[in-house]
Amino acid sequence: MSNNRLRLSRAPQGALFPVKAIGRSVAFHDDLYHTMLRMPWAHFFGLATLLYVVTNAIFALLYMLQPDSIHDARPGSYSDAFFFSVQTMATIGYGGMAPATFYAHVLVTIEALFGTFFAALLTGILFAKFARPTARLLFSDKCVIGNRDGVPHLMFRVANWRHNQIVEARLTATLLVLETTTEGDSLRRPVELPLVRNVNRSFTLTWLAMHRIDESSRFFGEGALSQLEAETALLILALTGVDETTSQPVHARYAYRMSDIIRESRFVDIVKVLDDGTRQIDYEKFHAIERVRAPSV
Repeated sequence: MSNNRLRLSRAPQGALFPVKAIGRSVAFHDDLYHTMLRMPWAHFFGLATLLYVVTNAIFALLYMLQPDSIHDARPGSYSDAFFFSVQTMATIGYGGMAPATFYAHVLVTIEALFGTFFAALLTGILFAKFARPTARLLFSDKCVIGNRDGVPHLMFRVANWRHNQIVEARLTATLLVLETTTEGDSLRRPVELPLVRNVNRSFTLTWLAMHRIDESSRFFGEGALSQLEAETALLILALTGVDETTSQPVHARYAYRMSDIIRESRFVDIVKVLDDGTRQIDYEKFHAIERVRAPSV
């Protein structure tokens, strides 16, 4: 089960393949809000804690620039100045220490204002990250090619991890193929793969999506899969819908290399209907496949 959790797709999940940009200089603060929204929770809390500690450390140094500026603080004690800064920024006011000079009062005023802005910004970003709609979908780690009613199909499996309703879920499959023009330019061209069923009105459990391999398919013919693999083709799935719980749109995507496609195979059945009508899903077998008779492609 723990391995399955690692394959959950969340939106946004970043680039589908590694991207290295050169000749582009972007500072961290240029798009700070978007950067912090995309940041993992552990990194976000780590950065917030670091900023909080560093800011109080700087204010503590400023308090120490004037000796005896803090009433009841030990002379030359940096720790007292630091914790006084923490109390000031958090507007705690225990009463043990207080500003003793005009310089300290001015500094307290500046820090209190900064603390208000810091708390407001941090709260806003925290709420935005928490309230941002996400889709928790599980994609099969492999695709399979097998027969359906005597016709070969490319198949992949998706599951709604939350088991709530994703209304009007739409799944698209796009094949990115590398082509060379007559001028010698290399271009990646997207090729839409039609699915047997690309809309699920109420996506709750699992979805076995299929692409019919006929004369119009890029997977048709002997050696087609090997050719696509040589062209470093990439199969991209994108699912969009409306989360019934939040009434907000959600999306997720996943990418397969041609080496992830297994021929002459099918997915192991994982949905079982119990006697009381309950649908039971065995996620331990979600990625399991089994060999079948060779498809005629």
